[in-house]
Amino acid sequence: MPRRGGLPASAADRRPPPLLLLLRLLLLAAPLQPGRGLNLCTSGSATSCEECLLIHPKCAWCSKEEFGSTKSITSRCDFLQNLIANGCAGAIENPRSSISVVKNIPLSSKGSGQTHLDVTQIMPQKVALNLRPGDKTSFRVQVRQVEDYPVDLYYLMDLSLSMNDDLDNIRNLGTKLAEEMRKLTSNFRLGFGSFVDKNISPFSYTAPRYQNNPCIGYKLFPSCVPSFGFRHLLSLTDKVDRFNEEVQKQKVSRNRDAPEGGFDAILQAAVCKEKIGWRKEASHLLVFTTDDVPHIALDGKLGGLVQPHDGQCHLNEANEYSASSQLDYPSLALLGEKLAENNIHLIFAVTKNHYILYKNFTALIPGTTVEILHKDSKNIIELIVKAYNSIRSKVELTVWDSPEDVGLTFTATCQDGLSYPGLRKCGDLKIGDTVSFEVAVEARSCPAENTSHTFTIKPAGFRDTLEVAVTYSCLCGCTDHAMPASSKCSGNGTYTCGLCECDAGYLGARCECEEGASGDVHQAMCREAEGKPLCSGRGECSCNQCLCYESEFGNIYGPFCECDDFSCARYKGVLCSGHGECHCGECKCHAGYIGDNCNCSTETDGCVSSDGQMCSGRGSCICGKCQCTEPGAFGETCEKCPTCPGVCSTKRDCIECKLFNSGRLADNQTCQKHCKDEIITTVDVLETDDPNAILCAYPVNNCVMKFTYLELASGKSHLTVLKEPGIQSSLPKAYFHT
Repeated sequence: MPRRGGLPASAADRRPPPLLLLLRLLLLAAPLQPGRGLNLCTSGSATSCEECLLIHPKCAWCSKEEFGSTKSITSRCDFLQNLIANGCAGAIENPRSSISVVKNIPLSSKGSGQTHLDVTQIMPQKVALNLRPGDKTSFRVQVRQVEDYPVDLYYLMDLSLSMNDDLDNIRNLGTKLAEEMRKLTSNFRLGFGSFVDKNISPFSYTAPRYQNNPCIGYKLFPSCVPSFGFRHLLSLTDKVDRFNEEVQKQKVSRNRDAPEGGFDAILQAAVCKEKIGWRKEASHLLVFTTDDVPHIALDGKLGGLVQPHDGQCHLNEANEYSASSQLDYPSLALLGEKLAENNIHLIFAVTKNHYILYKNFTALIPGTTVEILHKDSKNIIELIVKAYNSIRSKVELTVWDSPEDVGLTFTATCQDGLSYPGLRKCGDLKIGDTVSFEVAVEARSCPAENTSHTFTIKPAGFRDTLEVAVTYSCLCGCTDHAMPASSKCSGNGTYTCGLCECDAGYLGARCECEEGASGDVHQAMCREAEGKPLCSGRGECSCNQCLCYESEFGNIYGPFCECDDFSCARYKGVLCSGHGECHCGECKCHAGYIGDNCNCSTETDGCVSSDGQMCSGRGSCICGKCQCTEPGAFGETCEKCPTCPGVCSTKRDCIECKLFNSGRLADNQTCQKHCKDEIITTVDVLETDDPNAILCAYPVNNCVMKFTYLELASGKSHLTVLKEPGIQSSLPKAYFHT
């Protein structure tokens, strides 16, 4: 296999494949920019243009032949501005994600007219995306519910015994419903179907005596028709009288358990498009009326039905569901898929005691609503009109066949003009309102070469769709100009994108060296010592010479790339404390500093106390700072020491000069200099019960002057002095501190 120039086989094999490069990207919380620390592009170790593009969308590749230094390896994968600064303008591979609108028919305002197929409710209708992994692009989708849009309504009724009174109340439903719906649309059609349950045990009565009349022996209703799964009775038609006629022919049946087989009926009504008569150019409403819970997938196992529903149409010539006794009940997922596939809005019209259950179903089946049906179905017309208005008052986008390696995020802009990130639906709309959605698309990785995908965005229940075609920008343009057996590669490799891919048996930046015995000699000359890695693991061995990698942290240098200017001792995170230079792992300190990390100053000015002594005579000056050795001493120059001998005498000097302008510090400038940190307060009575205060006294004319001092957290001293000297005998001798 060809290899990049300069890499022996063992080193080339250690290069991370593109998948690992992508994983490395995902582990980093945020992309890093030039000048802000780690350079993600150069640290990604990309060995080809294609690998570089995968690291991060801000990474670019330099394909210029003469690029960087001859003594070090300048990364061809870097941020765009860095490549330009390094002299690669005009030879940079940096593809961006792009979008083109292929079909963009304007939105319609009305649905009535001779050709309903011309009605457009979503714009645009087709876009083409070319995606670079990680480089997000976006486009805007507009949706409008047009006025006077055709409506197909299929009425699916539970004809189990408990619905007998409901059947009586809908015998003239067609006429009344058509009158109300024509207030909303001038093009309305109505169809009818019914269901009970699977005619097998334990769901129905199957004993011979019940074969023709499952109500035998039932005193409240002694006569009814045999049970059936689903029966399509009237295809969608604008002749509403036929609906009334068909309803009047119907009779109820009786099943054995409480749940009904309504989900079988819903699926057949959805997928048997030709027999039901759904029009492509109409809004599809499926009204499902029942007073009980449905059987769901896996319930069929109770009757020995282990084959899952196949989602296909199984209506026979008599328009009855022929697979009722062969297939299990459909799952919620299958129902949702088929309803959406055929643009059908399902309306659950159920009695109040089952409302919560069916409400939960609507969360699992997009485009579905639920309304409460009175026990005798008298409110069915009001219910249908309300549900239809509810459906027409909202728009929700759905996505079909989205590729796994493509991420989609939506931002809805609804009628209030506000943006709602993460939402793909709008509500509280009026007929004719237009809403828009910003769709951001991002490829997470590169699929196989020449792969393309197509997915669909469509509003739930609409026939209108937006087709999105996706191609991937994962190859570099310079790859198309590869030159096999190039003289730039000594005739021993392929020159592509500024690098040589050496043929088997050759290595070196220009494929100028042979592998084998001579290759081992070349590699040995790139090791500092036997057993150590080639070029210290920080460069490439090009024949017998190390070419050191560039690093965002600093320079790597030396015959074996063994040195750098960033791997020295630090102090508080600063290299060589900021007082030296790093040379091959050792800090070379500036004048006035010593130590492994140059953090030790040789200056002593900061250690001289106000009285001119080094650390007040109570410590040593180390690295430009006082280290106090006298017990109890503290402060920058060890000037604080409540328990040191003679401290009272020092405080006395400040009292005399500040209060009485006398004593050895009487000169004003000298007093201010030596006593700048003393706060002096005079009192009539001296309190001596503070355990942290030191009591001092000194004789004055056969009397005694008493004071206390306390070291404050601010570094200052608080001196509390009697206004007048006291009688000497009033103070025990033990309290005389001098």
